[in-house]
Amino acid sequence: MSNEEIKKNYLKKIKKITKFNESYYNKNNPLVSDGEYDLLKKKIISLEQKYDFLEHKDSPSKNVGFKPSKNFKKIGHKVPMLSLANAFSEEDLINFEKKIINYLNEKKSFTIEYSAEPKIDGISASLIYKNKKFVTGLSRGDGQTGEDITANLKTIIDIPQNISAKDFPEEIDIRGEVFIQNSDFKKLANKFANPRNAASGSLRQKNPNDTKKIPLKFIAYTFGFEKGMQINNQKDFLKKLSDWGFKTNHLNKIIDGTKNLMQNYNQIEKQRGDLDFDIDGIVYKINNFQIQKRLGFVANAPRWAIAHKFSANSGISKILDIDIQIGRTGALTPVAKINPINIGGVVVSNATLHNEDEINRKDIRIGDTVKIERAGDVIPHIISVDLKKRDKRSDKFIFPSKCPSCGSKTIKEYNLITKKKDAVRRCSSEGFECEKVAIEKIKHFVSKEAFNIDGFGKKIVENFWKKNLIKLPQDIFNLDYKKIENMDGWGKQSISNLKYSIDLRKNISFERFIYALGIRHIGFENAKLISKNLKSSKNFVNLSKLNTFDELLNLDGMGETQINSIKNFFLNKTNLKVLTELNNILSIKDNIEAKKNGPLKDKTFLLTGKLDGMSRAEAKSLIEQNSGSIISNVSKKLDYLITGDKPTKRKVDMAKDMNIKILSQDDWKKMLNKTG
Repeated sequence: MSNEEIKKNYLKKIKKITKFNESYYNKNNPLVSDGEYDLLKKKIISLEQKYDFLEHKDSPSKNVGFKPSKNFKKIGHKVPMLSLANAFSEEDLINFEKKIINYLNEKKSFTIEYSAEPKIDGISASLIYKNKKFVTGLSRGDGQTGEDITANLKTIIDIPQNISAKDFPEEIDIRGEVFIQNSDFKKLANKFANPRNAASGSLRQKNPNDTKKIPLKFIAYTFGFEKGMQINNQKDFLKKLSDWGFKTNHLNKIIDGTKNLMQNYNQIEKQRGDLDFDIDGIVYKINNFQIQKRLGFVANAPRWAIAHKFSANSGISKILDIDIQIGRTGALTPVAKINPINIGGVVVSNATLHNEDEINRKDIRIGDTVKIERAGDVIPHIISVDLKKRDKRSDKFIFPSKCPSCGSKTIKEYNLITKKKDAVRRCSSEGFECEKVAIEKIKHFVSKEAFNIDGFGKKIVENFWKKNLIKLPQDIFNLDYKKIENMDGWGKQSISNLKYSIDLRKNISFERFIYALGIRHIGFENAKLISKNLKSSKNFVNLSKLNTFDELLNLDGMGETQINSIKNFFLNKTNLKVLTELNNILSIKDNIEAKKNGPLKDKTFLLTGKLDGMSRAEAKSLIEQNSGSIISNVSKKLDYLITGDKPTKRKVDMAKDMNIKILSQDDWKKMLNKTG
């Protein structure tokens, strides 16, 4: 890689982290998890260390936080509010201590005393006191300049307005963290993404009366500058803070050596689930102030402190209950309701337990303290149970033998491939007779890849079901709009829009119709195979009458499992009713053979963004019917990038760089009409 390419890659990362910072600090809207942010920061700093020609004013190695908001008066910090270097492993801690010992020119046997304090995930604040009176409160800002949020900070009960203690310094800058307890965060409904956002958004309101409505807390942990204070170490300072009326972290400990730091780290991590506030690691500071002064600072961080971060994708919590959810195929999925915990910037209150076998294997019980893992957008799951914390009176969880929704027997089917019973237990009805199954089937029916009815989301399905407006898919096309008029949230325009969207979908391709039926084991690709083979919905309906199911076995991708699912579908009387009535209501387009020498022959396409009036699947089908082909990413093999609403910027930029032709949806339609 050339120096130019290295610099280009570096600047791209700088641009990305600047965007993340602005959104996080000024808009209270984190775009990525803490783990992703830390990784990006680490990569930037690593590049700078490796290549000395890399440097930028917006680099995280030079900056703290983000420039103060225009909504507040700006005030410079007398002593900068710096960030901390991060440690992610025991090795990082050992290296941290080695550097200190080397800098101090001490022997390897030199013992360092640390103050170890759990790092609350909140907002840093600086409180300036003069003559025992709170006069100015600042945010961190960019570390050099903060926002004047005095009026807002004065609404927090934990912050003393006046100090009566005789030994209180003439002037002092007391620093700490503003946060909100998890129990209080629950009451704020869904206004904020997580407790940290709630604290940040509340503290930086223009009107202090709005801040006052939020139960913010403050914990003090250090000072910036002072005049007239006679204290020699962090331990004594924290005690003195408490004497003066400030709240401090009760989990703070004085610890010798990195091994003991690790032991404390592991203990605190296990306690996370029991705390009423979020912590994302532990801050280690050298206890002795004199040694702190000797060590000083490097770049934008002190040499004498480090933040030991917890894993960004895992946390400890307690199982409050186990809920059984029922899917459209009747599958019973156990979900753990947990005490909400912040994992990587996302508040997690549910964790999948996968199935009955998984619960039995790990012996997971209600009331257990568990380790939870979340990676990216993957649903959080339970890794392990802390048996030491288990209540001796707890009972094993017994999976229901009857469906919680309809009372039908729950079964484990014999798998023809594995020659074993399935791990998943199912409701034996599998059809519209079970309320939960029926609702999920209708949700699937209106979904994007199926009928794609715009404005007919999951909540509307549930609401219409409760109001007895829909019980079967065909009811969607026979809605009583007069009844909807009397429902909250529905006006003439919204009803008109809904009717338009539904009427639009009375015309549908055969393959999407099959997929929309929600037949178990029949995904979109299998639906395409069936439609190509049978050609029309009439032939599909006749499958049962003629008993020609086995013909489908000749199709590549169709096996006994799929054929049995289709047979079972036709055995259900309600399914036959749904099928018959939908055929009478809808105009189901016969499958059209793909043109061997179609207008798009030898051309490759990629879709990005939301298309108007059609699903991604329908667009792909149109391309294939006209001899074109779809590829999965932007490369030199791509001929055309079709862009809908809100296309992926990265794909568009890459296409421009490679001189790939970019088409709007209208351009693409014109192309089809011209060549067709």
